[in-house]
Amino acid sequence: MQKAIGRYRENTKEALKNNNSIEVEHHMEHLKEETANIAKKIEILEVSKRKLMGQGIGSCSMNELQEIDNQLERNLKNIRARKTQLFKDEIERLKAKEKQLLEENERLSEECGLRRQPEAPPPPLTRISQQKETASCSHSVQNTEVETDLFIGLPDICWS
Repeated sequence: MQKAIGRYRENTKEALKNNNSIEVEHHMEHLKEETANIAKKIEILEVSKRKLMGQGIGSCSMNELQEIDNQLERNLKNIRARKTQLFKDEIERLKAKEKQLLEENERLSEECGLRRQPEAPPPPLTRISQQKETASCSHSVQNTEVETDLFIGLPDICWS
């Protein structure tokens, strides 16, 4: 009985080895096919990339050139939309931070006992500045002709 069991085990081991070697061969064939397919896809993508970069487009037909142009336009539109969205997100983030900082500033001012005083109106015009303003207005009213010559370089007034 032991001899029969021993022969059975040996036969099953050999059968498993043969079966495993067949499975390994099938698996290797599958991997080789997959590698070849991936290599073809990589080559196609490289050719497409070169065309998008402007290399080797001399041999392209009008339809191919139009398709490349359309693809570039779509990609550019997507990039601009993404850029706009990033700017909008950044603006929203900065507005929220501004609001938080204003609230914190208000809280700290109240803690220190300081009250924010309304901004003072600008100081009234002095008599000298009023005269200058009046003179410049009257000068512009009197001289209504405009010089339309083209000058290249700094005006002579700056060098005097």
